[in-house]
Amino acid sequence: MSTPGVLTFTQQAWEQVLAKVKRAVVYLDAACAESLHWGCGSSRLLEAVGNSACYLREFEPAAVGGGAEQPKAVFVLSCLLKGRTVETLRDIICRSHFQYCVVVTAVNHAVHLTANHVPPAAAAELEGQQPVFEQLEEKLCEWMGNMNYTAEVLHVPLLLACAAPHLALTPAFASLFPLLPQDVHILNRARSDKRRLGNLAEVDATTLTPELLLTIRCLVSGLSSLCEHLGVREECFAVGSLSRIIAADLANFAPAKNRRKTATGRASVVFVDRTLDLTGAVGHHGDNLVEKILSVLPQLPGHTNDVMVNMVELTALQAEEENQNMVAPGCLAQSNDPAAKALWEALLNTKHKEAVMEVRRHLVEAASRENLPIKMSMGRVTPGQLMSYIHLFKNNLKALGNHCGLLQLGLATVQTLKHPQTAKWDNFLAFERLLLQSIGESTMSVVLNQLLPMIKPSNQRTNDDYSPEELLVLLIYIYSVSGEFSVDKDLGEGEEKVKKALAQVFCEESELSPLLQKITGCDSSINLTFRKSRSAVDELFTSLRDIAGARNLMKQFKSVYVPGNHTHQASYKPLLKQVVEEIFNPERPDPVDIEHMSSGLTDLLKTGFSMFMKVSRPHPSDHPLLILFVVGGVTVSEAKMIKDLVPSLKPGTQGLPEAQEPQNSNPSCVGGVEGRLAISSLFPSSDEGGEWKRRWLRSLPRGRGSVGEGGRSGCSSHLSPTPRLTATLSGGRPTPAPEV
Repeated sequence: MSTPGVLTFTQQAWEQVLAKVKRAVVYLDAACAESLHWGCGSSRLLEAVGNSACYLREFEPAAVGGGAEQPKAVFVLSCLLKGRTVETLRDIICRSHFQYCVVVTAVNHAVHLTANHVPPAAAAELEGQQPVFEQLEEKLCEWMGNMNYTAEVLHVPLLLACAAPHLALTPAFASLFPLLPQDVHILNRARSDKRRLGNLAEVDATTLTPELLLTIRCLVSGLSSLCEHLGVREECFAVGSLSRIIAADLANFAPAKNRRKTATGRASVVFVDRTLDLTGAVGHHGDNLVEKILSVLPQLPGHTNDVMVNMVELTALQAEEENQNMVAPGCLAQSNDPAAKALWEALLNTKHKEAVMEVRRHLVEAASRENLPIKMSMGRVTPGQLMSYIHLFKNNLKALGNHCGLLQLGLATVQTLKHPQTAKWDNFLAFERLLLQSIGESTMSVVLNQLLPMIKPSNQRTNDDYSPEELLVLLIYIYSVSGEFSVDKDLGEGEEKVKKALAQVFCEESELSPLLQKITGCDSSINLTFRKSRSAVDELFTSLRDIAGARNLMKQFKSVYVPGNHTHQASYKPLLKQVVEEIFNPERPDPVDIEHMSSGLTDLLKTGFSMFMKVSRPHPSDHPLLILFVVGGVTVSEAKMIKDLVPSLKPGTQGLPEAQEPQNSNPSCVGGVEGRLAISSLFPSSDEGGEWKRRWLRSLPRGRGSVGEGGRSGCSSHLSPTPRLTATLSGGRPTPAPEV
């Protein structure tokens, strides 16, 4: 399909960067490195550099500068060119011998004007000019030590990392997470001389901190570039408070006005707050192998959406713990290996059992093509059987090179199946099902009492018992799926017992995990007193209450819990499923909780007239392309659910040919929807110490990243057309610039 899509959006953006890097030292920040990792791979960058002594470096204050034999540098950055970023640029350049510097930013110039407090009217007069970039170019020459050296600053929309045809990632925004009710109090403290905010419904762009507002504007800048690439004029819709602010900002994004006038296509962009349903983020009902891989394998350093695969089994080293770090890890992203990409997409789109069989089939076919002595065996696929196939490639360097990507996915599967955490998956699932039945039949205090016996100190726990982190997973599940509940004396007593038990367990941990360190504010268990632990647990329960009340302002999507009856057990109905079903409701009722954001006077008049005239209000299903953007991320299972759901609700839709985005949670990942493309953050259910937990912690009080954290966000979005689908200065005399 030749239609522009998310994959071509990412590829074309990177082609602009690759055109600048010949014979250069290349510095990338983590988000851009991740976009490259999933989009075209580091090998493509190395080819473009074309130097046998290629230097790829992380953009950080301590980064090594360029030597005398390295006159050219390219900096590829996902953030605003302001503050610490500019200081780091200066430090690197001043200790180098560069004569030619190129700085690529994923944030367009209009947002830089906003960041520099240029009024909108003045910014409009500067259309077509780039004074911020031009000033930085002069600074670059000054830092290089010669104003006749060459400096270039340009914007390239490196927003997405495409993980699959129905998954796209926004790695630069892995920390953007919706607000909770307690954040209203934090905002009010910054508004001492203004009207107090009553609840999240009253929060708008004018009430946010400047840092958070700039983060949103950076995201909007990237989404506007995506819409420009797709050739569409977008209608914006929102479900949730932060989604409403983002949608309104995109709808009224000034630089997009001229683009929308000439756009030939139309699209609906629907933003959804993740906090409205955290049940899906922490539950274990998803029967998906990739979700388990992302949950149990260690995170790839510097990445939010990939894991480390231990490759020692393919070497002559013994598989001992001391050898684990001697061999570079494998990963899931295989952007330049068609066979591995095909397997990866199959793993995303099938259930666990079928996925494991698919891994076996690919390994058998690869071994057969290489004429390796494979011994076929039928029946249940075991980790040992898969490993025996993988070992066939071990002593055949040619076969190893030909199928390296496939072998990495095979090893990821084996290591996940053998991981002790995978064995507990069914235990989690069974207990979650029990909780669903209890929630319908009992009060919240009774449900908490069921959890109480499972809270055990480390010296009493076995491998089958729940760790403190896993107990937090279950608590989030309980409070999110329950939703609003009455607070009474019994609940207070039940919570008090759980708080006391948790606080004691935290204190008795021999070693605090990174998550517990962040929660308690203590680096070591030695420094953790019961008082500190209890204070941290009290804050946790404040956030849990907020999570339970996250849907209080909803009218239609108030519950994700379906009570049982004499024929069916109680169940969980994902909010995303409810939203998609409402969008494609054949009766097309006016949306209740899916709020339309006007983009100007015409839209306002149209919406107003619709209240007393026969003028239809804008509806998300009006246009042939839908982008579903989950602010905070989706799981692999949710992405697959939406991918399967859309064609059943809208017959005639076809599979998404272009890529979308996921984000992982100990992995935090962005998930795409294939009837519609999803750009979002993807986090597998229950990941121990995973990214979703770090995001959730940002909503906690005491400055742990709540509202004012100008963080970037992992957001998710699904793109899909309705009839068809489309898927994120050193000194010296004047010297000519090095060859490009």
